[in-house]
Amino acid sequence: MSSFKNSVAVITGAGSGIGRAIAHRLLREGARTALIDINGKTLEEEFSKYASAARLFSIDATSEAQVSKTIDEVAGCFDGIDILINCAGITGQTNILSHEVNSGNLHAVFALNFFSCFYTAKAVLPHMLKKNYGRILHIASIAGKEGNAGMLAYSASKAAVIGMTKVQGKEYAETGITVNAMAPTVIRTALVDAMPVEQVKYMTDKIPMKRCGTLEEATNLALYIVSPQNSFTTGFTFDLTGGRATY
Repeated sequence: MSSFKNSVAVITGAGSGIGRAIAHRLLREGARTALIDINGKTLEEEFSKYASAARLFSIDATSEAQVSKTIDEVAGCFDGIDILINCAGITGQTNILSHEVNSGNLHAVFALNFFSCFYTAKAVLPHMLKKNYGRILHIASIAGKEGNAGMLAYSASKAAVIGMTKVQGKEYAETGITVNAMAPTVIRTALVDAMPVEQVKYMTDKIPMKRCGTLEEATNLALYIVSPQNSFTTGFTFDLTGGRATY
């Protein structure tokens, strides 16, 4: 895999989980990054040591105005944008049948899981078109493919992300810009470690490998997707499911 030295990457949800792991790896690979998370304190604690290579933005990614202003600032500061990775997301209320779903929670989940991806891509694409090059990765979920009972808001929002990825991949296929998604199953994070053993077993029993994915595995796949080597795959959803999804 080639170095990301001097590449400019925007990462949402960079304060935790997959987004944080990807951000650290890209910075170590020499990328200049714009890291977006609503939790500014977490961003400072994690990334202040990288100095000018990491610009930190504590904004609400569900606000189109804030996203647009931030992306324009990043492009001006770094003279363009090469990579966008959308990791911001929430599960929302779970273990709820569809007829009991709270509409407010449904809108909140869609606002972050789907609309923030739309807003960032909408803002970034004009800058990528100027260079005839770009890599966009939306983090979706296996729930967006299969649907998880009791998780209507999360499953539907991730399905919408996958649908958007297919559209954007086709729309920009001749521009040097690729748009792909990644659909993980359960990834081993601090959140999962804090869950009861029985609950983790229930989730991992659905995975043929009988284990969670790791942050390193998620990061390795993400970096390939946004690398120059990934030049002939677009509009595609890469699975990270330990054999659960084979289609």
